[in-house]
Amino acid sequence: MSWTRPADLRGAVQKAWDQGTLLKEFVEASGVFPMSVRLKCPTSRELVERYPEVRTWIDELCAIRYCRVEMREVNHRVLGANRVPHALWVDSLDDALSLVGKGREAKTFCGLMDRTRLRQPCLLSWLAKRPLRALEHAAEWDRLLDIVAWLQEHPRPDVYLRQVDIPGVHTKFIEAHRAVLTELLDCALPPHAIDDKAVGLAAFARRFGFREKPQTVRFRILDPRVALLPGDHVQDVTLDEKSFAQLDCRVKRVFVTENEINFLAFPRVPESMVIFGAGYGFDALRQARWLARCQIHYWGDIDTHGFAILDQLRRSFPHVASLMMDARTFLAFKSQWAVEDKPTRADLSRLTAEECALYDDLRDTRLGKHLRLEQERVGFEWLLAALEHVSAPV
Repeated sequence: MSWTRPADLRGAVQKAWDQGTLLKEFVEASGVFPMSVRLKCPTSRELVERYPEVRTWIDELCAIRYCRVEMREVNHRVLGANRVPHALWVDSLDDALSLVGKGREAKTFCGLMDRTRLRQPCLLSWLAKRPLRALEHAAEWDRLLDIVAWLQEHPRPDVYLRQVDIPGVHTKFIEAHRAVLTELLDCALPPHAIDDKAVGLAAFARRFGFREKPQTVRFRILDPRVALLPGDHVQDVTLDEKSFAQLDCRVKRVFVTENEINFLAFPRVPESMVIFGAGYGFDALRQARWLARCQIHYWGDIDTHGFAILDQLRRSFPHVASLMMDARTFLAFKSQWAVEDKPTRADLSRLTAEECALYDDLRDTRLGKHLRLEQERVGFEWLLAALEHVSAPV
């Protein structure tokens, strides 16, 4: 039976709730009520052939609480005059909330609205636009308003999030609620207090003028003669990106590797350093202009993401050469092949012809399904042999 049933009525009102339409009425009445609900009625033929079912259907509709059934008289040549439903109406917001059992949630939302009107009236428009989102954060709403107020008093504060001193609010709370705070602060702060170019959760601090944790570069000097500190011991050094950019370093070669053990075990190479890579993140290296005068060799996994990282590194340093990321190395360690979980299929424009051929073989599964060779599975002797070809005097 395709006639409108009580469940259809509740479904229509539930949809209005799910879209935020009902809660929006508390903030700014938009004339939704009385709300008309589409009614699918029996046909004239069905009135005759299924008359008992039609009577039951009419009784079901008329029995629905919080709903007004508008009737009309139909003169039928067989049945005579009959009153049948013509339209369904939900006359008020209270009726709609009762129909879907959302009275408690509505009361909670009204409390949020009243406190927002008192403390941050500029956010009422956001409440009207995102009422269900506000309801999700009902338990912490007052703390969110506290943060908004603090930033209004301290626009672009130039402090770390850890330094924000608001009773009941800690750093992890702000970090955990960056998404909703971004929406609120975008409404509550003046344009000059917002960096529109900083988008996404990772850019929250920059968007609103907090200090960001500095990016760092971890490296080892592979030649004691050009070491930063006296002594022949291993010097594992980590510097912030600005200090690394100003480094007065006498190296002529730079190796970048993604695996920490490979980084730590990397052998001595004249006038060279090795950098512990950070996957797709090379922002910390971009300011180090002195890298442009060095030979740079990237050693990553032989898989689709390894080549994608190489391609990205070449955005900043086009002269980067790959190290042991070739078909010869890949085939030599066939027994060490593994499966790449989530390969990329992106087109990479910065690979050499040889690299591109191997990348396409891996991406298009010509050698096997999603194969990969992790860099730590390459034998150490193979690394030493490869370094002999790149460590000639520069």
